[in-house]
Amino acid sequence: MTMIDVHKIHYAGWDNCVQVSNGIIDIVATTDVGPRIIRFGFKDDVNEFCERKDQVGKKGGDEWYIYGGHRLWHSPEVKPRSYIPDNKPVAWSIIDDGIKLSQDTEPETHIKKEMEVTMAADKAAVNIKHRLINEGLWPVRLAPWALTVMATGGKEIVPQPQKDTGLLANRLLVLWSYSKMNDHRVYWGDKYITLLQDPDCEPPFKFGLSNEYGWAAYANHGHMFVKRYEHQPDAAYPDFGVSFETYTTDFMTEIESLGPMVELQPGQSVEHGEEWLLFDNISMPSDDERQIDELIKAVGLS
Repeated sequence: MTMIDVHKIHYAGWDNCVQVSNGIIDIVATTDVGPRIIRFGFKDDVNEFCERKDQVGKKGGDEWYIYGGHRLWHSPEVKPRSYIPDNKPVAWSIIDDGIKLSQDTEPETHIKKEMEVTMAADKAAVNIKHRLINEGLWPVRLAPWALTVMATGGKEIVPQPQKDTGLLANRLLVLWSYSKMNDHRVYWGDKYITLLQDPDCEPPFKFGLSNEYGWAAYANHGHMFVKRYEHQPDAAYPDFGVSFETYTTDFMTEIESLGPMVELQPGQSVEHGEEWLLFDNISMPSDDERQIDELIKAVGLS
């Protein structure tokens, strides 16, 4: 059986990063800032995640940086709470098949963020356990929010609910004030919504969906990244009730899953899990839903 290798490396200008690999894939987490997973990809191949070249390697300061990669927030989004800088070192430790990352408690919110990252021994699969801990003296209403910033040039596939509810509505779609329904990057299909990342188009676009299938995919570099999570049909979610959101601009596409809203009591924690899969030899899909059906079936998502 392939062993999981964990060791410290220099990466993207940060002196203290941790690489986890099974020989097939690897992830790189920063410990100078974060918690952030700045890289995910096939070993010795391209990074599927975005890296902001003008920001990677930075640390310290009072300004929030997106950096790229994968991060943990708490929803609903609001300034300044969502944009508290995470520019300080994080603690890390080795756990079975991976690592644990722990941020110092946010002094403004009294919320502590943790990620546990574990990797399958023999396939391109990673599990992320996101944890928010209330270390304050009063309850906080929030939802865990996992945001993955993907590299430029790809196309996202998001499944639409297909449940037959007769005369009743069967899905929830939410839009942000800056999102244009006729944006050239989005295709509103019958079974799928696709979203193209266009490096030449800066205006942002975002939508949210009651994603009952609990997955979204992003094709790029001849590969396909898949994010999976548990959608809870009867739970109350943020932003009018969506468990999935996605955002794009000229330098990235962000794939976001959310847990249900909770009243987090002092001393309590809430967790939200994701599974990441990576597939090779994937051609860029068209908007033909029959082709997308075949692709989704081939990788075992149907």
